[in-house]
Formats: sequence, structure tokens, C-alpha cells
Amino acid sequence: MRMTNKIALVLGGASGIGFAIAQRLAAEGAAVVLTGRRQGDVDAAVARIGGSAEGIAADASDQDGLERIFGTMRDRHGRIDALVYNAGISEPGGLADSTSEHFDRHFAVNTRGPLLAMQAAEPLMAAGGAALFIGSVAGVKGLPSHAAYAATKAALRSYVRSWTTELAARGVRVNVLSPGPTDTKMFASVDADARAFITSQIPLQRLARPEEVAAAALFLLSEDASYITGVDLQIDGGGVQI
Repeated sequence: MRMTNKIALVLGGASGIGFAIAQRLAAEGAAVVLTGRRQGDVDAAVARIGGSAEGIAADASDQDGLERIFGTMRDRHGRIDALVYNAGISEPGGLADSTSEHFDRHFAVNTRGPLLAMQAAEPLMAAGGAALFIGSVAGVKGLPSHAAYAATKAALRSYVRSWTTELAARGVRVNVLSPGPTDTKMFASVDADARAFITSQIPLQRLARPEEVAAAALFLLSEDASYITGVDLQIDGGGVQI
């Protein structure tokens, strides 16, 4: 029970990796608040976790949505011990077919959203607390058909380096967790041939399971990682390591 008496907020926690993290934190004793854009998804996720889990239907990349989320956290809980930002989008687009709208959409959700969330969370972060941003191995590996997505994750990594130095004096740790291809509903839409090729490039010859990513998130958010800040922990089966 490594998160007993901790208040955890998981932005983008209604499905996929975010849900797996919210579920694991709750199992380890945290009071978990998760968010998602659709009320039905949020309600279903809260019901699956059970216990004291709470949900807020709001867009975590939108200023109004974030104000509602963090206003609720302030009024109901008064603090945040563990913050997870998992909300993000990934749409195909190479150099020839990229547009300004494609660029703006990705950076609004994947980079501006985390910035605004960290700003809003900072006054509520308890001393000894931890913030975790879900990056991607795309941030260090070129993806020719998802260049904007990869660029947003590289920018997020850079932001976390700066936030690490800014928040260290308050005893708040900030880290990035970068999964490789993970077996979620989002990845299920990839056609079989592409899925087989991607898997063949991973030394462990399989995709990550969401619960494996959640286990790494738990480590970085718990006291087990009390001397770890500013890192980018890659959960990729060795895909970008060799």
C-alpha cells in the first residue's frame, strides 16, 4: 500500500494507460480522481475502480476544463500528492501533408495542456509530492508519419527538465514516463501487418501491457523513487535502447 493517505489526480485516466495507472494507484491506497472528456467514459472508469475513486468530465487540454478540474481538487481535497498527465492525441502526418491546424492541434493537447496543468497544479502540490507526465519513445526516435506527435513529446521532455529545477526547492519531483507501443484500444486500430512489423522491432517481441506501464508509474510516484527527479523512464521492451 505505497500510496496510502495520498491524493492522486490522473488527467486522461478514463481509458488505456491512464486508466491502468489510476487503477493501480487506487489499489495501492490512494484516493484517486480521474478525468476524461466524456461523462460516460469517466463514470464507467470510476465504477470499475470502485472504492473512493472520483471522476471529473472535462477536457484536460482546455483552460476552462483545467480550471474546473483544479478548482474541484482545491475545494474537495485541498492538495495533490501525485499528479499524472496522460491526455494526448496522435494523428498521422508527414512533412508533405502537415498543416498548421495539424501542428496546432497536437501542440495544444500534448504540450500546452501539460504546461497549463502544471501551472494549475503547482499551488496544490504537497511537499514530497510527485508529478508524472506520460511521454513516448517517439520523443527520442524519429517517426516519419507522426512527426508532430514526436515533436510534442520531445518538447514535453524539455519542459520537465525545467520544471524539475523550479520545483525541487519545494520538494516536488517531476518525471516523464515514456512507453513504447502498448496494447491498448488505440493500438488495436493498427492493421495486422503494421502491428507485426512494430512488434518485430522490439527485443522482447511483444507490446507493453498497460499494467506494466502502470507499475512503472507507481514506482515514480511513490516514496520508492524519493531521490529520482527529472528522468525520462522508457518502458519499451528495449525498442530504443539498442
